[in-house]
This record gives sequence, C-alpha cells and structure tokens, in this order.
Amino acid sequence: MTQHISFISENQRRIEAVQKSFGPVGTRLLEPHRVLIGEGRLVKQSRRGAQPKAFFLFNDMLVYGSIVINGRLFKKQKVIPLEDIELEDMENGHQMKHQWLLKTPRKSFYVSADSPDEKQAWMEHIALCKARLLKDSGRKAGSTFAVTWIPDPASAICMRCSRKFTLIHRRHHCRKCGFLVCGVCSQKSAVIRNIHPTKRVRVCKQCHVGLKGREEADEEGRKRGDSAGLRSDEEEQVSFEDQLYEDNVEDDYQPLNWADMDSFSPYVYLKPEHVWPSL
Repeated sequence: MTQHISFISENQRRIEAVQKSFGPVGTRLLEPHRVLIGEGRLVKQSRRGAQPKAFFLFNDMLVYGSIVINGRLFKKQKVIPLEDIELEDMENGHQMKHQWLLKTPRKSFYVSADSPDEKQAWMEHIALCKARLLKDSGRKAGSTFAVTWIPDPASAICMRCSRKFTLIHRRHHCRKCGFLVCGVCSQKSAVIRNIHPTKRVRVCKQCHVGLKGREEADEEGRKRGDSAGLRSDEEEQVSFEDQLYEDNVEDDYQPLNWADMDSFSPYVYLKPEHVWPSL
C-alpha cells in the first residue's frame, strides 16, 4: 500500500510538471490512471529541416512540443493517442541517424534518437504501451495513416509542373501524396477523412482527379441530406485560413546544429513495469 501511494504521488508530480511546462494553453494532462512512462528529446524531421523536440510517453498517448527553455518550457503542444500510432523502423539516413517513421492519421514524420539504445527503448516502450492500452481498453488501432511530407529542401521546383520556387512562387504540400507543389498546381481542395473528417485540405491537381469520384459520391449524399456531405463548388478553393497556416507552419524553425546533439537530455525511462504497483 505504501509503495502504491508513493507511486501515485510521484507520478502526479511528474505529470503536473510536464503540464505546467506547456503553459496555460496546453492540454490538461493530469487524469486518473494516466502514467508518465518516459521522456526525452528526439530530432523530428519537419518540412523545413530537422528540429529537436521534447517528447513525453504516457500509457495512453504521446505528447511532444517545441523547446523554448531546455527542460523547463515548451510550446506548440501536440497530443497523439497511442492507438493512432504505427511505427516503422528505418535505416540510418545521410543526416538522420537512429531514425524511425512515426505514422498517425493526420500527420506522419521521421524522428531520430541520439543512439541505437535510445531508439530501441522508444520504439519498444511505445509499442508495449499501445498493445496494453488496446488490450485493457478495448480500443481499436488505427488503420489509415497520412503520407510523409517531402522536406522543403528536397526540391527547388514544383514536383508537378517543374516551375522553380521563388519568394512569390511558393512551396506547398499536397496532403494526399506529400509532394512539394506550387500554388497553381494545388488550388483545389478535398476532404481526406483521416486528416480531418469534414475540413477540406490542399491537394495537387493529380490527386484531386483521383479523389473526384469519392467527392461526387459524397456530394450525392449531401443532396440527400447527409450531414457528412462536402461543401459546395464555390468553396472549392483553399481557404485563406489554410493558406495562412501553411505559410507560417513551424515559423519558429531554427536549423539544427548537429554538434550540439551531445547536450540533449537522453531518454529517461520512468516506470519500467508500465503498470500501477500492486496493492
């Protein structure tokens, strides 16, 4: 009993500290039966390059965010339920070593650990927590995942029309194929339900053609009074809000100095048993 009470108190203290580190705009993390399993820093491959992020593994979700003050303050909190995560092991890349692919319905991206041991620990513990969550809760694992976006530096030209990107002729990403495309080649939008069940997102011309049949079926459903139907044709263009979001996504990006990797905090495995102590 004493061990159980001590664990509850220590776990609560740790979770409260993580919650506080994201400030008042962060999601509430302290919930009954939620356990903080581990925490550490991983390098996340973003559209503009590799960036260090703080990651926190709980028994039911994975949380990460941008680093403001090392170990004390984070922002842009992202929360991913474990049932929506699928991991794929990857070989070492030219820049990203000890990496793997983290796939989710809304976004998929590469992450890299500081060592093979840390990579193995993260992957094993995420997989174990997910398996136990599915077994104990009866939740179903996700089966549809977003494509991985091609990083901005990977192409200086539109991957559809080959026109060169400039300050005016900007890069965008098709949400269906992940290609780098220009604004002209990505004027259309479509509902991709694993990314958002109702909101239209940017897609390139080729992907829009492929999605057209499904959209027409949804439109028929809308005409019959189906509440899940799509918007009218006059709202076909990508919204200004979506354009603003995409243009400013990850605006706090700072190029990663790989020489500083040794200063990053290693993965900390907080609760090896992954379960509450016995009474």
